[in-house]
Amino acid sequence: MEALRERSPSLHREDDGKPPKPLIAGDASRGPQTGALTRLTAASPMPAQPPMPKVPVPLDELLKVAAEFSEGGRFSEAERILGHILSAAPNEPMALHQKGVLLFRMGHHEAAAEMIERSIGLAPDAIVFRRNLCPILERLGRYDDALRVGYQAFDRDPYDLQTLHNLAIAHYRKLELDQSIACARRALAVDPAAPGPHFQLAEALLLRGEFAEGLKEYEWRFRIAGAAPLLPPNKRPQWDGAPLPGATLLLIADQGFGDSIQFCRYIPWVCARCPRVVVVADPLMHPVIRQIHPALEVVGHWDQCPPFDTYCPLSGLPRLHGTTLDTIPSKAPYLHADPARTAAWRARLQDLIQPGIRRVGMVWAGRPTHNNDLNRSMSLAAWAPIAALGGITLVSLQKGSEQNAIADYFGRAPLLNLGAAIADFADTMAIIETLDLVVTVDTAVAHLAGAMGKPVWILLPYAPDWRWLLERSDSPWYPTARLFRQPSPGDWASVVCRVGEALSEPRLQAQRREKPCNQLCPDAPLLQGGRSAPDRASRAKRRKRIKTEISGGLHR
Repeated sequence: MEALRERSPSLHREDDGKPPKPLIAGDASRGPQTGALTRLTAASPMPAQPPMPKVPVPLDELLKVAAEFSEGGRFSEAERILGHILSAAPNEPMALHQKGVLLFRMGHHEAAAEMIERSIGLAPDAIVFRRNLCPILERLGRYDDALRVGYQAFDRDPYDLQTLHNLAIAHYRKLELDQSIACARRALAVDPAAPGPHFQLAEALLLRGEFAEGLKEYEWRFRIAGAAPLLPPNKRPQWDGAPLPGATLLLIADQGFGDSIQFCRYIPWVCARCPRVVVVADPLMHPVIRQIHPALEVVGHWDQCPPFDTYCPLSGLPRLHGTTLDTIPSKAPYLHADPARTAAWRARLQDLIQPGIRRVGMVWAGRPTHNNDLNRSMSLAAWAPIAALGGITLVSLQKGSEQNAIADYFGRAPLLNLGAAIADFADTMAIIETLDLVVTVDTAVAHLAGAMGKPVWILLPYAPDWRWLLERSDSPWYPTARLFRQPSPGDWASVVCRVGEALSEPRLQAQRREKPCNQLCPDAPLLQGGRSAPDRASRAKRRKRIKTEISGGLHR
């Protein structure tokens, strides 16, 4: 999304009339060691090794090599070269700037911003430095600072494509959609074939509910630099939505699991136009997709695909369908939990949770590699107002490393950690079927609960993904969803407080028996909280046992 990802910064700087600074490159080898020499006999003297010559290398040449390594993903080599440069010339602006770019690519955003800010202090007229600082500050959530340096670059060059793209993104993060769209359109006037501004324009239009143009622009997502190819090289055309009575259509479950769950609702519409449909998807998605059309052929690898005549990504179906806000296929539920698995999980949970206590499923973080995970995910600690409530048991559906945070949970409401026992989406659906409510950030679990027609409260960042639209607490995609939005960027505290208040509403209180929620069932496994915090030794034991299976004992 950022300029730093789409195109590496130029290495050009203003000519000051002086020749490039030479740096001296010497041999890094330590040569023969003293201990080895003492073992040589006098009869076989080893001639002394002549020192390697020191070769002057122009600074610009070294910077070019470092940039090539950085752009090629060879970060350690780039870091080593830049380290040598900065050890010899610690105040060299171009080297500081390149080190900042490298740190950004490595995910060290704070350090990257500091490094490029240093380079700006040493070379205030180098506009490319400010241009490249803009997306770094945006990633850090410093949107006003990002716009400030972005417009400083814009004032010097109002036709720079990357500057305009950066500004479009920063305005989007502040929900200044008119300005975001204006910057994106100006960037496209400079280069009509630039994928980044097309995609940013799509996100802003779709967020405003302008699906006709937005979905058309959304097709540019596959051309963004670094985007994974939709499918291996082939000569088949992409489907245009026309009926295919005698041909085979390959549907591709692209993007994330949540996208696949959301857009697989279009499969019945596709099958009515193309009787012969094959879906290629991650094997974890197969049980979900087969529910939509049981006779559908679903494969998990490209080499398993049969011959096909045309193809289409699932995320491209809303455009072909001609979807508007009023024509979203919203029949729910279109996914169902397996009855046998549901019965098994219901029996297990009945042994773990006291009758009469409301069961609230929870997910507080998504996949860390998601390009917007810094905005959409939160910490378990931020759920403190909900954890302080009585009359509920929190049931964690969280997967991944974020499960480890449960070891430090000591809220009033007991927390049942099921993450390690959830094998697949079929398990997740079966557990959701037994719950009273799911509260989650914008992850696949939100889509899964919505597709099942179950009550789900979705916690959204200030600038959400386009599918959640603006200024509404409901969703045309999922009729049983209730949306809780940040009132300002990064403000999860207000969101969680509103959720806590909503959980305390009288109409919800009446749905459960009033019992103290710190009365736990005997021998309940993986239950956290519901009692006073233990001492440090006990906390250490709990961390070691955090991956205990569901058959484990009560953590104390």
